[in-house]
Amino acid sequence: MNRYWGDLHNHCGITYGYGSLKHALDRAKSHLDFCAVTGHAMWPDIPERNEETAFVVDFHRRGFQKLYDHWEEVRHTIAEANTEDFITFQAYEMHSSLYGDHHIVTPDDSLPLIYRDSPAQLLHDSGCDGITVAHHIGYTPGYRGINWDLYDPAVTPLIEVCSKHGCGMSETAPYPYYHNMGPRDSRCTVYEGLKRGFHFGFVGSTDHHAGYPGSYGDGKLAVLAESKTRSAIWDGLKNRRTYAVTGDRIKCDFSVDGHLMGSIVPLTSPRHQISYRVEGCANIDKIVIYRNLNPIHIAEGLTMMPKSEDNRYKIRIEMGWGNNEQELFPWKGRIRVSDGQILEAEPCFRGRSVLAPSASQDVSQDNINEIDNRILSISDDSVSWQCFTVKNPSPVQPQTCAVIAEIQGSRDTVVEIEINGHCRRTSIGELCRYGYSEHMKPYHSQAYKVHTAVSCSQYTAENSFTDEWEGPAFYHMEVAQTNQQWAFVSPIFFE
Repeated sequence: MNRYWGDLHNHCGITYGYGSLKHALDRAKSHLDFCAVTGHAMWPDIPERNEETAFVVDFHRRGFQKLYDHWEEVRHTIAEANTEDFITFQAYEMHSSLYGDHHIVTPDDSLPLIYRDSPAQLLHDSGCDGITVAHHIGYTPGYRGINWDLYDPAVTPLIEVCSKHGCGMSETAPYPYYHNMGPRDSRCTVYEGLKRGFHFGFVGSTDHHAGYPGSYGDGKLAVLAESKTRSAIWDGLKNRRTYAVTGDRIKCDFSVDGHLMGSIVPLTSPRHQISYRVEGCANIDKIVIYRNLNPIHIAEGLTMMPKSEDNRYKIRIEMGWGNNEQELFPWKGRIRVSDGQILEAEPCFRGRSVLAPSASQDVSQDNINEIDNRILSISDDSVSWQCFTVKNPSPVQPQTCAVIAEIQGSRDTVVEIEINGHCRRTSIGELCRYGYSEHMKPYHSQAYKVHTAVSCSQYTAENSFTDEWEGPAFYHMEVAQTNQQWAFVSPIFFE
């Protein structure tokens, strides 16, 4: 199986949101393998319109009507964007106070835009080979949090566990909910659904509302598939071979008795062989394997020390800061290595951050995320890129962009880093001791940071062990890095 990265839940100006559909697809194509751009379509049990709720009701209904009026155009544009290099799916969203919010996803370009009262009715009456995905599930029951009493895994085999709203895994998961829709409610978390015996896989998506699918730090999903085709990725989604990441593309392999993540298999033995391999993008903090939500194996990152025989390293270069709230600040960067090889370069690019457009804001900003962030070139000894940043909204809300380069070599390998004309040559050994930062002007300046390099013994881990347990069980894996990026790997169920 190969690993492909995507975003199945994001928004732009096709309903209430910002940015054109063309730009959203261009941004997705520049750094993702697959994508669905999701329009807001309906809210069957929208609150009754009165003096207090009029602004909410009218705002949503205008957005729903906009999608309905342009659905044929939207559907055609998404279908035309599907190529051998970039896979698209059709999708739109149903709000629901009773069921919690869901979006329908399908590879069928004939998906009709129809209004129904439940996810099951919507999927059945669409006539398509599709699924629904529950998202931001952790809100209050009846207040658009998931309703586990009405949940149907045959209709909704995937649960979106993290997005810009936060993380809905559990009451104590990272990234609590702080959007104006309210706090995270433990009755509507992923753990509660698993406790009830439901079978589903984990995905992450951005829920970005300004036409930048896959915007870094808001959530993405990985799917295991045989090839980068619609049919193969769709098979991976329907069979729950998925996992969620909050930002960094943490590579996770996880199996029990040879069965991949998302499998539902008969229970034949009380002995289970559990295997995992993790390749992070920063120092691993911990890896936890759970059986029936109880931790049975913990790999502690504090014990993962650099080794003399290590020959792979990761260097993260982060750009942004400054006081430019609206105007984009341009960055151009390059890494060159001597006596080493660049194995991979991971883009960590963001668009302007928008979660909830309001009726008072200008929604005609078609070019809001016409931001040409991209890797320009990559070879064995060089990688170059360009990106654009704006001011961080607050000291704890980054809008920075980054590139992570994995380099094969030794601590003597020479690395030349050039950012906007600022150039420095150093060795990997020196970068393993400390990173550095530089500013573009004397005060309130845009700046870049070369993070301390990480040795492969600090960002990779693998193990295999046996667990003995009588009776049904499900196993899942959670991975944390020291930079607060996480991966949540779909369970394997033994019945």
